[in-house]
Amino acid sequence: MVQIIAYENRLNSDGEEFNVLVLAGGLEMVKSRSTGRYYATRKESTVSCTMTKDQCKELIGQELPGSIKRVECEAYEVTDEKTGEILTLNHRWQYSEETESLEETLFADEVIGAKPASQESVL
Repeated sequence: MVQIIAYENRLNSDGEEFNVLVLAGGLEMVKSRSTGRYYATRKESTVSCTMTKDQCKELIGQELPGSIKRVECEAYEVTDEKTGEILTLNHRWQYSEETESLEETLFADEVIGAKPASQESVL
């Protein structure tokens, strides 16, 4: 399941405004590669919508079936706001109506470089 946690107003390439819903997946426990300690996180993504700001506000908190999945894309650069470091990424997070399969969950470490804590008891 994913949850609508916010909405944002954006401009398209023609300068026209539109709204997007901000979606968040469930809580995941990830083990840091550098410290070996766990931290809590969740994947987020946005989805374009045709709703007004007021309609978007009403949707906050609603849950939808599905998950947020990693999707490979053309490389792009982002700046880490805390460190100022410029990172090159070749993936994005995208909403999918499908929930993660057991295999995707169990082998998340190989796919995204992080392992939820719950996997240790399974493996």
